[in-house]
Amino acid sequence: MSHVLVCDDDAAIRTVIAQALRREGHVVSTVDSLTQLDRALARGTPDVLLTDVVLPDGDGIDRMKEVAARLPNLPIIVLSARNTLTTAVRAAELGAYEYLPKPFDLDVLARAVAGALARGGTAAENGQPPEDPALPLIGRSPAMQHVYRVIARVVSNDLTVLVSGESGTGKELVARAIHDLGGRRAAPFVAINMAAIPRDLIEAELFGHERGAFTGAGQRNAGRFEQAAGGTLFLDEIGDMPIDAQTRLLRVLQTGEFTTVGGARTIRADVRIVAATNRDLEGQVSAGLFREDLFYRLNVVPLALPSLRERGEDVALLARHFLDQAAAQGLPRRRLSEDAVALLIAHDWPGNVRELENLMRRLAVLARDAVIDAEAIRGLMGAPRTPSEPVEAGFEPAVRALLDRLAREAPARLDDGTLYDLVIAEVERPLITAMLARHGGNQLRAARALGINRNTLRKRLDDWGMDLPKS
Repeated sequence: MSHVLVCDDDAAIRTVIAQALRREGHVVSTVDSLTQLDRALARGTPDVLLTDVVLPDGDGIDRMKEVAARLPNLPIIVLSARNTLTTAVRAAELGAYEYLPKPFDLDVLARAVAGALARGGTAAENGQPPEDPALPLIGRSPAMQHVYRVIARVVSNDLTVLVSGESGTGKELVARAIHDLGGRRAAPFVAINMAAIPRDLIEAELFGHERGAFTGAGQRNAGRFEQAAGGTLFLDEIGDMPIDAQTRLLRVLQTGEFTTVGGARTIRADVRIVAATNRDLEGQVSAGLFREDLFYRLNVVPLALPSLRERGEDVALLARHFLDQAAAQGLPRRRLSEDAVALLIAHDWPGNVRELENLMRRLAVLARDAVIDAEAIRGLMGAPRTPSEPVEAGFEPAVRALLDRLAREAPARLDDGTLYDLVIAEVERPLITAMLARHGGNQLRAARALGINRNTLRKRLDDWGMDLPKS
């Protein structure tokens, strides 16, 4: 039988983990501090070590570097309620087998322990993590935790990443995070929007041109590949790149070399490529609008960003962050009332995070009161949809519209076994937030009106990250 050692200062969490792992046939020991962890490791090495990050006598990840140096074959699984991108990256740099943000599913934990035992762990690397660059990636929803995990796994290598998602979801922020946390962070990050460049100038913009290469080329200009030498080249809106220019880009990715327009000297392309698109590239490949071989060159590590609709539990966190940013830039400091938060969560956000940021900036300037209420938000959002509209239309068209959107943006969700929960959440979240707004944030009255237990309502609010005071 395998021995699992759990280090967490929360007695309830230790008990739940121990019970779940013992049901799987493991021998489990638990400790509540780094001091006790050191004593347990002195008595013997477990087969798997689970540790929290914030412990009463120190930082779990910092101590794990020392443990990994002494016991490089010990699989380490990091648990943390501080579920940010920085924590995920620190766990990856430690060489942890897995990082699980709290709250986590016990079945997921059991699979992680089984996988660590089967693989025998991974050798930990003891490189010092970079200083926290205060990256503007905000969110603790499960959808964002997946994004953080992917970023954490790619920052230590130069694999090409293809970031997909709707406009306004933060694709360039993700590209900058990959650059700022990786080994190329001291070199330039160069971004180019393929949709904003005239068709006949794309090659000159990417690869540069020599003097006299075309009419108006009065001097030699370095292209974006040269400007980003040693760093990261971010190709935004790659789906809008003309097919003839795609051929030249493909050759550079294949050979690692390029020549300027009108030039003969071969130049080495020393850049990491991160591309982004809000289009369905696989659909464009099928339609003959995008080269299949280029798609596979770019899609080495796919990273799909969730829409703001899919991460409603992050809306309040993001809104407050943007209001704090506005205050730091000299705009009046504002706060959100409970009914304002409920209204923001219920909104559909077709413009995603960018739309929310713009709204918060407008509110910081135009709101009359220090505390922003729902009425102030309605005034700046424009005419709201009347409550009768969805009732008259019925739920069936709304469900079909959701399925059509998933088929375009995330077709895997139609077959991965999560569709039922996703559809129920699409109905449940706006229903609960609307009833909270109707009852002034009073959870007891809202639960009574909904016909559910108040504890059930509280659990839903906790799951979505809505920190409302008890009524």
